[in-house]
Amino acid sequence: MRKYLFLLASLIPMLFGCKADDRTSYLKTVTGKAGEIIVVLDKASWDGEVGTALRDVLAKDYPMLPQREPSFTLINITKNAFSDLFKAHRNIVFFNIAEDVAQPGVFVKRNRWAQPQIILTIEALSSEQAAGLIKENADIIFNAIDQIEKDRIANSSKKYEEKSIRSVVSERFGGSPYFPKGYSIKKVTENFFWASHETTTTNLSILIYTIPYNGDSFPTKEQIIEAQDKVLKENVPGMFPNSYMITVNTETEAPIMTSYKYKNKTFVEIRGLWEVANDYMGGPFVEHVMYHKDPGKLIVIQGFVYAPKHKKRNFIRQVESIVYSFDWAEKFSE
Repeated sequence: MRKYLFLLASLIPMLFGCKADDRTSYLKTVTGKAGEIIVVLDKASWDGEVGTALRDVLAKDYPMLPQREPSFTLINITKNAFSDLFKAHRNIVFFNIAEDVAQPGVFVKRNRWAQPQIILTIEALSSEQAAGLIKENADIIFNAIDQIEKDRIANSSKKYEEKSIRSVVSERFGGSPYFPKGYSIKKVTENFFWASHETTTTNLSILIYTIPYNGDSFPTKEQIIEAQDKVLKENVPGMFPNSYMITVNTETEAPIMTSYKYKNKTFVEIRGLWEVANDYMGGPFVEHVMYHKDPGKLIVIQGFVYAPKHKKRNFIRQVESIVYSFDWAEKFSE
């Protein structure tokens, strides 16, 4: 079997936020709901090993939600059904499985029919080879779509930013995320900040605060959770006396921590569940923890969701995009 070729060069501009070419200026805006992917594949392959391999990558459980939800919602249509109606969709995965394929591989293209759009094309000589390509490039396929979903939200936050909130945060912490319109400040102290976007049935919140560390080494997950629970108890009360926000940290629902480097920032990401002690509220959270510019401090940028009547995936992705947009103050003018 010939060596698989992956066109990494076509993926790099998307992952690192390079400007698209001038052609995008006249493209229509993408359609489709957040988290949706159109998969152009014949029915037999969709029901067979190719569809199974793709679902294992893109429809796997989204991490650390109260109820199981897929990472993405996959919508299968055949090539004959792929009309102009679908060409403007935000995320598209094409398959070309044929014996005359000249160059098997996974190829990435941006903004072909709309913007900001991503199109992944999987070229293969056989169904077996297509399934193999999906498995071999699983992280690249998932991360490419996941990142552009976050970038869309982050770019919208910057375009429709509530700049007055960023000024308040930056003054206290030396940096800030970009807060979109609709967010308002709930609480501000010297070392704690809370802004939220609330409706009658949802609450999307961003918390920013500092926690101490001894300076010898980066603290463990357990040490971070212990320190942040002290901050949450003091600053995020529940509806009833002696009720307050805490991190769920049980054997079966322990937070997960991963190290990242993104846009020249090194941090750990912690995902988990929160609840209110002595109450019945709860939901998912995601946070970034990194060294503060002041010695002996870590800064925590935490997004959490309360949406008891709704699915949580798209909401947590929204606050996660705001968390990812954090930057130090000197970067704002660049």
